[in-house]
Amino acid sequence: MASEKPQVMVTCTAPVNIAVIKYWGKRDEALILPINSSLSVTLHQDQLKTTTTAAISKDFTEDRIWLNGREEDVRQPRLQPLLLCLSARKGTAGDGDALPLSLSYKVHVASVNNFPTAAGLASSAAGYACLAYTLAQVYGVEGDLSEVARRGSGSACRSLYGGFVEWQMGKQADGTDSIAQQVAPEWHWPQLRVLVLVVSAEKKLTGSTVGMQTSVETSALLKFRAEAVVPARMTEMTRYIKERDFHGFAQLTMKDSNQFHATCLDTFPPISYLNDTSRRIIQLVHRFNAHHGQTKVAYTFDAGPNAVIFTLDDTVAEFVAAVRHSFPPTANGDKFLKGLQVIPSLLSDELKAALAMEPTPGGVQYIIATQVGPGPQVLDDPHVHLLGPDGLPQRVA
Repeated sequence: MASEKPQVMVTCTAPVNIAVIKYWGKRDEALILPINSSLSVTLHQDQLKTTTTAAISKDFTEDRIWLNGREEDVRQPRLQPLLLCLSARKGTAGDGDALPLSLSYKVHVASVNNFPTAAGLASSAAGYACLAYTLAQVYGVEGDLSEVARRGSGSACRSLYGGFVEWQMGKQADGTDSIAQQVAPEWHWPQLRVLVLVVSAEKKLTGSTVGMQTSVETSALLKFRAEAVVPARMTEMTRYIKERDFHGFAQLTMKDSNQFHATCLDTFPPISYLNDTSRRIIQLVHRFNAHHGQTKVAYTFDAGPNAVIFTLDDTVAEFVAAVRHSFPPTANGDKFLKGLQVIPSLLSDELKAALAMEPTPGGVQYIIATQVGPGPQVLDDPHVHLLGPDGLPQRVA
């Protein structure tokens, strides 16, 4: 028999964030407490987002969750701590004995990403931030959700805010001071643009959780980075963002990305998230900057081969043309660029000569053009719910 109409149903979206000072390695695996602080840029949800619907009903017989159309085990290790953490929070919500809803109600959750999952594009950060935020709306839990989101995926706490976000590593053993805070809002630097160069949408061979654990155990460089390098870089990066200093921001972003991947190579056995196309993109960026005699473009790579490029609005068209020249699309050329509209630009012969790169057709599958964006949003339109009146998935967004 179909369930009654759910007691409460809420749909929210949450953004991807891209770290410019990287988090890699935990000092506490259970609580997901990092060995160093980190700083990220929240990308706009018009281009990259997770959408999550959560519903509770007295008629649901068990907790259930569907991710990208497929039902997952609700008891999975990364999900349970988040749900338990939220249960503890919802148990203290409300005034006196008046809890927002019966704690005995089961929950159904459906979540979809509009971008490749597990390919190094921070899908877990957006996913767990969205889950924590949506469930908090359902259960009436208020206040900072850093600890809740962090228990699913560490970097998810940064996706709870728009703009530029710091995740403070904290010092307390219980993790209560390991929280995310906004450094600057999404409208702070309107000229900043972001290009996601999708090299591969395949699931990465070494997951972030396993990779971090191995690095913490075996990399001397990682320990040095966390203790001696990152603290000063956090201060520097915060200053560059507040002053809208693109040169400083770009240079430090690239240096920190390089060092993060160096710690992966310093891990034993070594981990390599970059591929040949990733390295050619790095080369392209440096030659592009050298041609202009200034730092106009910056790259960063998370735990995957896909590049995230930072630049200013007046450079976007030329750099997109440089990417298209170096990695010409092999098919669907009209779909090579997604997201924000970019007016095509012609490359000068001087720049083509400066790039001095043999084209690699199909090396970059497509580009997503986006900008800095806001934090999680509640969607008021009931037509966007991913769950139907029976509490089961009704569509994939």
